[in-house]
Amino acid sequence: MNDSFYFLLALSFLVGSIWVTLTSIAAERFGSKIGGLIGGLPSTVIVSFFFIGLTQSPQTASLATNVFPLAYSVTGLFLVFYALFSSKGFLVSFVCSLLIWFSLSALIILFDINNFLISLLAYALVFSISYYVLEKRLKIPSTGRIKMSYSTLQVLGRAVFSGMMIAFAVFMSRVGGPIFGGIFSAFPAVFISILIISYKSRGMDFSRAVTKPLMTTGMLSIVAYGTAVRYLYPSFGLITGTVGAYIISLAGAYISYIIFQKN
Repeated sequence: MNDSFYFLLALSFLVGSIWVTLTSIAAERFGSKIGGLIGGLPSTVIVSFFFIGLTQSPQTASLATNVFPLAYSVTGLFLVFYALFSSKGFLVSFVCSLLIWFSLSALIILFDINNFLISLLAYALVFSISYYVLEKRLKIPSTGRIKMSYSTLQVLGRAVFSGMMIAFAVFMSRVGGPIFGGIFSAFPAVFISILIISYKSRGMDFSRAVTKPLMTTGMLSIVAYGTAVRYLYPSFGLITGTVGAYIISLAGAYISYIIFQKN
């Protein structure tokens, strides 16, 4: 492994720890909608695509988005199944949803789905079904804010845990071989960290409540980011392409906000 990869690990740890910690605190302070909205914004995916473009080329990073919408739709399904199994308790819902995520991700790699249009169409279908299940079938209620105080040790604990989780996913995507590497490149490390922290802090109902805003914002804003990277990186380069892609992703987040306001 070269120095640039260790830099990526360190950067992933830093970005992930800050992002998840802020998201979990925002969810507790301002309610599950705001927490999910923040948690669903692009974070570590920015580092991942930028690193590919930096160490290889912007064109290679663009090609890496071929399967991204489909791979991320499986991450959305991870949240749906977590909510579906939530009545069985945290451990059962977490393990079952994670096993389903691994199985579906392995199928994507096994069948070598690498067509962007097919990936995008499948994403649109999965997103529609996922939102329908969470909103209309499960009717997951949002939770409001609560007053909480945090010790320095609690905040650092959340940051270290989430940072290690995300850095591990990045590490496995590099050293895990073609199968596990492909699976871990789309590993829902941020969402897992948020679900575990929210469960530990406020219980299963609160952890379940953040699934809908996380899924909605993530599948709208992060997929928008990946799609923008596909077209902006080759034309405008890494810096301008990253800034432009993030601005476009905010449009997806704004759509999520409008949806949340109506529910």
